Amino acid sequence: MELIFVYNADSSPFVQVKDLIHKSVSPKTYGCRLCSLTFGTFYQKQQWSEFIKTLGIEAKFLHKDKFISTYPTQKSNMLPAVFIKKEKDLTLFISKEEIEKQYTLDDLINLVASKKAQILRES
Repeated sequence: MELIFVYNADSSPFVQVKDLIHKSVSPKTYGCRLCSLTFGTFYQKQQWSEFIKTLGIEAKFLHKDKFISTYPTQKSNMLPAVFIKKEKDLTLFISKEEIEKQYTLDDLINLVASKKAQILRES
């Protein structure tokens, strides 16, 4: 089992610089809540990194362009989002709408932890 966190941002250096400026100048209008909550200016927040290490499930992080090239059948999903991969099956785990309702990193951590617990109970 693997969780795939997908940012609503492309991986090209130009786009990353543009996004960095956007996040800094106008964070409320930035289009990736997952990015905003889990990253500081340049690096992933330590609290988030430590939480991911304790998940007990492999976690992968992909930018939108890499995700769509790897999983073209998923391109209609709204991003950011989190998917769960079990063997070859990929399903939506946390939707964009759910992520958008999280206002702090603690909120996001609690959401991921509760959804993980739910999945483990169902397995």
